[in-house]
Amino acid sequence: MAKPIELSNVTQAYLAEYQRILDKMIQGMTYVTLTCSISENFIKQILPHQVAAIKMSENVLRYTTNIPVQNLALEIIETTAEIVECLEAIQNRCCIVQNSEYELYEYMCAYKEITEAMFKAMCLPPVSNNININYLREMIVHHQGGVRLAQNVLRFCICQELIPILKNMIQTMCDRICDMEKLLDALQDCEYC
Repeated sequence: MAKPIELSNVTQAYLAEYQRILDKMIQGMTYVTLTCSISENFIKQILPHQVAAIKMSENVLRYTTNIPVQNLALEIIETTAEIVECLEAIQNRCCIVQNSEYELYEYMCAYKEITEAMFKAMCLPPVSNNININYLREMIVHHQGGVRLAQNVLRFCICQELIPILKNMIQTMCDRICDMEKLLDALQDCEYC
C-alpha cells in the first residue's frame, strides 16, 4: 500500500477551509423544506451549491500564486454571484408554478442520486500538496454536479423565468469544466516533470 503523502501546513489550512465550505453546502442542499413547486425547491437547493463555488474560489485565492488559477477563480466568483442574484430575484415568483406528486417524486429521486454522487466525489478527491490541483479537482466535480442538477430540473414543468438561467448555467459550467480539465492536465504535467 502506498504511503500517504505528508501535507504542508498551508495545504492543511486550505483543505480544512474547503471541508468547512463543503459541509455547509451539503447541509444547505440536503435540509430544505420542500414545497409542491420543483422550481422553488430547486432554487432553494442550488443556492448553497452556488455560494459554495464562490467560497471555494475565495479559499484558493488566499493561497495560489498561479495566474490562470487566479483568473479562473475570479471569473467563477463573478459569474456565480450573478447567477445567485438572478435566482434570488425570481425565487418568490417561481413558487407559483406547482407540480404533481409524481413529478416531485421523480425530481427528488434524480436529485438525491446526483447530489449523493457529487457529495461523495467532493468528500474524497485525490489530495496533493499542490493547492491549485486540489482546487481544480474539487471544482470540476462541483461543476459536473451542477450541470446534472440543472439538466434534471429542465425535464419538468418549471417557472419560465428559470429556464434561461438554467441554460446559461449549464453552458457556463460546461465551458468551465473544459477549461479546468485543460488547466489541470497542464499543472499535473508540470508537477511530474
